[in-house]
Amino acid sequence: MSLRVAFQGIHGANSELAIRQHFGHDVEALPTPTLTTLFDAIGKGTADYAMLPIENALAGAVSQAYELLMESDLRIQADVILHVHHNLLVLPGTPFESIRFVRSHPQALAQCEAFIRRNGWTAVPWYDTAGSALDLSTERPEATAALATTLAAQLYNLEVLEQNVEDVTFNFTRFFVIGHDDPPAGEYNKTSIVFATRHRPAALYECLGEFASRGLNLTKIESRPRRNRPWEPIFLLDFEGHWHDPACQEALARLLQRASFVKMLGSYPAVKTSQSVGI
Repeated sequence: MSLRVAFQGIHGANSELAIRQHFGHDVEALPTPTLTTLFDAIGKGTADYAMLPIENALAGAVSQAYELLMESDLRIQADVILHVHHNLLVLPGTPFESIRFVRSHPQALAQCEAFIRRNGWTAVPWYDTAGSALDLSTERPEATAALATTLAAQLYNLEVLEQNVEDVTFNFTRFFVIGHDDPPAGEYNKTSIVFATRHRPAALYECLGEFASRGLNLTKIESRPRRNRPWEPIFLLDFEGHWHDPACQEALARLLQRASFVKMLGSYPAVKTSQSVGI
């Protein structure tokens, strides 16, 4: 039986492209309506893994994804970086000059704003990029196009009039593959944790110093409000290395002594990008 990997959205979404990029085509992609049901799919055994969108280079972190990870016992298995492209899809035979409306998710519309404005079209916010393609195919409105993936065009029998119409080429989404077990270490690894500091001067400085003093490179740090504790932040941290590495073990052991709360989200094979620079 092929691997079953859950994703949020409908077939043709960027998350499904990320699944194919990471696992190949011999995998069953299982659509789920929400991020909560994405986690439920693994918990109930209907999926082996899930592809979780965690942050976008333009829009930032997906807050709910981190909250669900913190509340879950699931572990990060790997990270996946997908280069996101938006494509102009129409009903077969629709001429470019007849288009007056463009549907898509608000983020996709915003990322193609100059392209839409240049052509004098009206942007119509839709619930989902792939959903805009599906609904275009089924509703068949006049003078309307959708911004979605080329996969959505194939699935819903639409024509691709123009590819890669986004205004900014640097549009990447980072995903976590999540599952039950700890994955084996890879050639290049990252560890993701969440922690909270004690309420005193230099607390964050001292926590981060445990990584700096051992030469561990931080690739992400972000603060978020702590649930049920107003004005008490938590910190999301990624650093290079696997928790089995002696330096990582030492840093984490010292962090446990300094912080008021620490949770490891995963230690996993990672994608090395030009953005993996010291913080």
